[in-house]
Amino acid sequence: MLIFTDEYKKTIFPRMLRAVGVASLDVAAMVLCALAALWVRFDFSAFSTIESGYVETMLSYLPIYIFTFLVMYYIFRLYHSIWRYAGVMEVIRAVGCFLALVPVIYIEAWILHIHLPRSFFFLTFIMNFICCVGIRLSYRVVRLYFSRFRHHSENGERIMIIGGGAAGRNIIKEIQLSDELGGSICCVIDDNANKWRRSLEGVPIVGGRYDIPDMVKKYGINRIIYAIPSADPKDRSEILNIAKETGAALKAVPAIYQLINGDVSVSTLKDVDITDLLGRDEIHVNNDEILAHISGRVVMVTGGGGSIGSELCRQIAASEPKQLIIFDIYENNAYAIQQELIAEHPDLNLVTLIGSVRNTNRVNAVLEKYKPDMIYHAAAHKHVPLMEDSPNEAIKNNVMGTYKLAEAAANAGVKKFLLISTDKAVNPTNLMGASKRLCEMVIQMENRRHPGTDFVAVRFGNVLGSNGSVIPLFKKQIAAGGPVTVTDKNIIRYFMTIPEAVSLVLQAGYYAHGGEIFVLDMGEPVRIDDMARNLIKLSGYTPDVDIQIVYTGLRPGEKLFEELLMDEEGMTETANKLIYIGKPIEMDDEVFLEQLKRLDEASRSESEDIKHIVAEIVDTYHPQMSS
Repeated sequence: MLIFTDEYKKTIFPRMLRAVGVASLDVAAMVLCALAALWVRFDFSAFSTIESGYVETMLSYLPIYIFTFLVMYYIFRLYHSIWRYAGVMEVIRAVGCFLALVPVIYIEAWILHIHLPRSFFFLTFIMNFICCVGIRLSYRVVRLYFSRFRHHSENGERIMIIGGGAAGRNIIKEIQLSDELGGSICCVIDDNANKWRRSLEGVPIVGGRYDIPDMVKKYGINRIIYAIPSADPKDRSEILNIAKETGAALKAVPAIYQLINGDVSVSTLKDVDITDLLGRDEIHVNNDEILAHISGRVVMVTGGGGSIGSELCRQIAASEPKQLIIFDIYENNAYAIQQELIAEHPDLNLVTLIGSVRNTNRVNAVLEKYKPDMIYHAAAHKHVPLMEDSPNEAIKNNVMGTYKLAEAAANAGVKKFLLISTDKAVNPTNLMGASKRLCEMVIQMENRRHPGTDFVAVRFGNVLGSNGSVIPLFKKQIAAGGPVTVTDKNIIRYFMTIPEAVSLVLQAGYYAHGGEIFVLDMGEPVRIDDMARNLIKLSGYTPDVDIQIVYTGLRPGEKLFEELLMDEEGMTETANKLIYIGKPIEMDDEVFLEQLKRLDEASRSESEDIKHIVAEIVDTYHPQMSS
C-alpha cells in the first residue's frame, strides 16, 4: 500500500497534476500544429488530395516528433516555471528551447529518413512556439481575471495603491495573482503628473497625493497601501497623514533602508504606525566606530531585559563582542532576550545573570568573575507617577544602585561606564527626574575620583514603544473602546525610536573620554494630543466620535515640556551632529559623598522627608508634596 505524506499531498501531487495538464495541452497543440502546417503547406487542400503520402509519413512520425518536443520542453524547464508569474524570462527560455529544437528535429528526420517538405518543419516550429507560449500565458491571464472577479465578489475590499513605481507594480501583481490575498485594486496614486490618466498593470493612475481623499470617495476605497519605499521621511509623513484622514485601513512598505535585500512584496507590508507620521529624518550612525568600540570586548548591560536594555543587547551582539553579560532583576525579561540572542547569534558568548544593582555583594561578585571592559547601565525605575508615590525606592534603585555599581566597576578595572539618563533630569519637577539627575552627578563625581574608568552619561527623551512610553497605553485604551487619556491638551514631548536612541548611545560611548553628559538631538517635539488622535485614526476610528479623548490634568511632578540641556552645562558638538556634549558641573565631591550617605540612610529608613533631602542636593528640583 502506498502511503502519501501530507507534504506529497499538498505540494508534490498538485504540481504533478498541473504539469500533466499542461503537457496534455502541449500534445494536443503539437498534433493540431502538425496537421495545420501540412494543410497550410498544400494551400489548404483536403488531406485526401495531398500528394506523395505526406499525410501517412507525418502521422507515422508524429509520436517521435511529440516525444522529442516534450523532452526538450522538460530539459528547458518549461514545466517547472510558475506560469501565473510568467514574464520575459519564461518567454526567453521558450525561445531557447525552440532554437535548440531546430537542429535536433532536422538531424532526427535525416536519421529516420523522414521525407516531409522543409516548409512543414518551419511552420510547425512557428505554430508550436505560439501555442507553447500562448498556453502558458493564457494560464496567467485566466487566473488574473478570475482572481479579480473572485476577490471583488468575495470580500468587497477595495484597494488604493500609493506609488506608481516598481514597488507599486510588484504589490499589484502579487495581489492580482494570489489565491490567498484578497481585494480589488481600484486605482493608483502618484505625484508624477506624466503618469496620470495612464495605467499600471491595468490599474488607472488617477492623481497625486492631494487627490487621495476624493479618489477614496469616488472608488469606495477601504484599504490603502503605501508603496514608495524610497520616499524621504517628510514626504512619507505628509502622504500618510493625508491618507489616515480618509478612514481607510493603512498598510505601508518599509522605508528602503529597512528592506534588507530591497525586495518589495505583500509580505513586507506593515501597519502604518505613529513613527511613520512623525516625518523624522533617518538617524545616521557610524557603524564602523561602534564596531571598533565593541568588537572583542566583554560588555555588560544592566537592566538588559528592559526595552532600552534589550535593544542595547541586540545591537551589541551584532557588533561581535568577546562576551555579552545580561544582568537583570526580572527573570522573564532576561530569559526572553537571552533566547532571542541565542537564536539570532548562535556563536555569541552570552551570559545571562539575575541580580539587583542594589545588592553590593552580588554586583562585586559578578564584576570580579567576568571582568567586563565596559558597562551600559540601563537598570532604573522610570515611571514618574509610581516614583512620586514610592520616592525611597527611586533613591535606593536609581541613585544608590548607580553609586554601588559605579564603585564596583572602578574597583574591578572596568574601562568605560555609560549611564542611560533622561531629559527629565533637566530642571526636574518629579522625583524620578531628580533621581536621574543625582545619577548624573554620581557619574561625574566617580569620573574624577577614579581616573582609570571613563564614566559618562547619555541623556535623551521618550522612546517610542518603551515600557514607559504612552504609546502602549494609548493602544490598550483604543483596543478597549476608549476613552484615551491625555494629561493636558498642550503637553509636548521629544520622541525617538528605541533602535535610533540605542545606536546613538553606542556611538556616544565611542566618543566618551570621561565625565561627559551626552545629549541626543531628539528632533522636533511632538504634541501628545496629536499623537493620541493619530493613533485613533490609524486604528480606523474617529477621535471624539468613536473613541473619546479625556484630559485628566498634569500628574504630580509632570510638566508640559522637557528640556534636554541645563543652562549651566553649555553644549559642544561631536562628529555626529545628533550628539552633543554638556560640560561637567562643578561640585564638591566630598560634600556630595556625605549627601549620598544621608540619602542612603533616609531611603532605607523610609523617611517621609526624602523629597526635601533630594531638593537640598538638586537645587533645581522643587517637589510637589502630596496632600
